[in-house]
Amino acid sequence: MNKSEIFLSIIDNRYNRFINIKNVSMNSKELEENDLFVAIRGGNKFLNEALEKGAYVVYDDENAQIPPEYSEKSFLVKDSVEFLQEFAERWRKNLNLKVIGITGSNGKTTVKDMVFHILSGKFKGKKTEGNYNNHIGLPFTLLRSEPGDEFIILEMGMSGFGEIDLLGKISAPDISIITNIGESHLEFLKTKENVFKAKTEILPHTKDVLVINGDDTYLKNIEGGSFKTVKVLNSQNPFISGTSNFYYGDVSFDEKGTEFSLKYFSGQRNCIIEERYTTNVLGEHNILNLAIAISVAVELGLDETHIRESIKDIALTDMRFQIISKEGTTYINDAYNASPMSMEKSLETFSEIYNDREKIAVIGDMLELGEKEAELHAGLSDVVGRVKIDRLYLYGLRMSFLYKKLTEGTEDVKSYMEVRHFTDKKELRKALSQIGNEKVILIKGSRGMKLEEVIEDEDLSI
Repeated sequence: MNKSEIFLSIIDNRYNRFINIKNVSMNSKELEENDLFVAIRGGNKFLNEALEKGAYVVYDDENAQIPPEYSEKSFLVKDSVEFLQEFAERWRKNLNLKVIGITGSNGKTTVKDMVFHILSGKFKGKKTEGNYNNHIGLPFTLLRSEPGDEFIILEMGMSGFGEIDLLGKISAPDISIITNIGESHLEFLKTKENVFKAKTEILPHTKDVLVINGDDTYLKNIEGGSFKTVKVLNSQNPFISGTSNFYYGDVSFDEKGTEFSLKYFSGQRNCIIEERYTTNVLGEHNILNLAIAISVAVELGLDETHIRESIKDIALTDMRFQIISKEGTTYINDAYNASPMSMEKSLETFSEIYNDREKIAVIGDMLELGEKEAELHAGLSDVVGRVKIDRLYLYGLRMSFLYKKLTEGTEDVKSYMEVRHFTDKKELRKALSQIGNEKVILIKGSRGMKLEEVIEDEDLSI
């Protein structure tokens, strides 16, 4: 069935008309003739704009005034979001492609980008764009797929129970990936045990393969199910031949890139594969992410030569350890989001690079940590105490907990590191501009802190 036929089957043919849908969109600005515009909440205000462009419209506002001349292209439903989800779920069942679903507390977008980069060199496919990873964005992404596509990678975000279960039901992934279990959702789920339960809601919907971080305390014991389990482990673990495990290690990196080794048993070739790779991405935590991506590529039959060449230059989404040179200063923009786990990894990686110049870490509040936010912010003192940086600039009200721990506690870091706390972004940027030496600046904080504005020229939105 094509999209038009599936659409009419949901509408139940009560409109008794022929339609020919090209693309599905939630943005009235990008519509073309015979596209389908699904009006989500405020989108009901743009029905006439969509109709004037020749699009079909689905809407759930019973009070909407549809001009009579557009009645043949207008469809009223009970709930536009539920319609979108049902449409996507039925479309997925019609698709002959590999669906790869990714969830986890940290690293979802990076793993998504890595898997897409490797696969797209051999196959045609699509991936989640931007933050389209929720109960609206994921169905919309699925509906962007076409019969000629061979894969689609779907990022799955959540904040509470039931959300991953819904996304898994809609997408029915052939391959599921869980990157890790962290503190990112503690505001709503309270404990990491609950985060684990919420993330693993994807398991009943996984068809063929589950890929997990085998060193994660919560994930490492997942076994069984109707799917094959692939564990990605640090090579400090004993190698077990004949299993589906991937072992990465011997990681060395500088600001130019990273080298690492990967070892696994190839069922296709019935032998042990041990390879040394070079990549442009930085940090041991990103080599774990890359090893996860490589394991997916191997499961889908890609050869070692293609994998080795493709990972040399991986394009990641902006604000994921993105290197920006500006007016003699090197910025590392890692400001898309932050949690205690990702903050630690980012600071550790920063500690190992650019040691020929002055190094400043600018770190902002970590949000959605709930009642443990004071403890978790102050707890960053452990990683701060062991990294090599010259100045630590803290931004946000919650970072005051770390500032107090560093400057008033028994372990005073002021003897070897300048520590300052800011609640005004303009003052923060002014302080950075007054550092005259050749410098490199790490920017890291939760999305709501918008710390990338420190780099930008326009007026700051505080």
